[in-house]
Amino acid sequence: MEFLTNEKLVIVGAAGMIGSNMAQTAMMMHLTPNICLYDPYAPALEGVAEELYHCAFEGVNLTFTSDIKEALTGAAYVVSSGGAARKAGMTREDLLKGNAQIAEQFGKDVRAYCPDVKHVVVIFNPADITGLITLLYSGLKPSQVSTLAALDSTRLQHELSKYFGIPADKVVNSRTYGGHGEQMAVFASTTLVDGKPLVELIGTEALPAAEWDAMKQRVIQGGKHIIDLRGRSSFQSPAYLSIEMIAAAMGGKPFRWPVGTYVNNDKFSHIMMAMETTVDRNGVHIQDVKGTPEEQKELEESYKHLCTLRDEVIAMGVLPPVSEWKNLNPNVG
Repeated sequence: MEFLTNEKLVIVGAAGMIGSNMAQTAMMMHLTPNICLYDPYAPALEGVAEELYHCAFEGVNLTFTSDIKEALTGAAYVVSSGGAARKAGMTREDLLKGNAQIAEQFGKDVRAYCPDVKHVVVIFNPADITGLITLLYSGLKPSQVSTLAALDSTRLQHELSKYFGIPADKVVNSRTYGGHGEQMAVFASTTLVDGKPLVELIGTEALPAAEWDAMKQRVIQGGKHIIDLRGRSSFQSPAYLSIEMIAAAMGGKPFRWPVGTYVNNDKFSHIMMAMETTVDRNGVHIQDVKGTPEEQKELEESYKHLCTLRDEVIAMGVLPPVSEWKNLNPNVG
């Protein structure tokens, strides 16, 4: 059996629906034979492991533990869904305080037990903030920590595919940037629909402006819609996309979607947000986000919203003031 790498992959939060799906997806994609499942809830974790053993995957050394030191020691790659799940009536931001504290401890554990890790993906919400906290406490380089942002762009692709009645792969380069939350920036100028620029269709009979506005709201509320339909938050889509992301970091095929990454430049300062990126063995590399003046304004508003959340976490005492970040993590500019 051929694998992408032989290095250790750790799934944090493996007893949950996202975590267990990530583990199965990683094995189905033949990422590595060495996979360790971690969760503090031991009975459910063992249940997940037992089910995966019953799948009879070939050549996989699957282990599980509720000891975080044992789990992370020797890890080359880590994907964490180890926060509280979003429930009906909650926004991602409602999860802020509890998951911020979980992210702080996770970052400290990475620093203590796997400081040589190559890449960490954080997907528990609000992912922009939990990823930022993890980065700062882990001591890793910004290129080594990423968050799941692709889900909003895939939701936009799906909405356009459904509306126009065409296969999803006929919708090319659908993009959302900024926050993974209610203030995300939904772009139109990047997208081709069956070879035609989306911006040329908006405001015509093919796609009236009001319908486009409604579509953007469906994208923004995509997670809430899943909760309304299923009675629980999304787990299949974030699991698959996060494993696609870690596969790219292992040197696999390029990741097709925006990635949540640390940004500190002349436009956006000391924040984790969805950007146009490439992901490879050397980590995440930021590219320019191109859009209309109106789209750039939406992105700036999304950035301001994320800054507000970041400052709330600082006020909670989970993070120090921005001026002190380099004392916590010298790799962060």
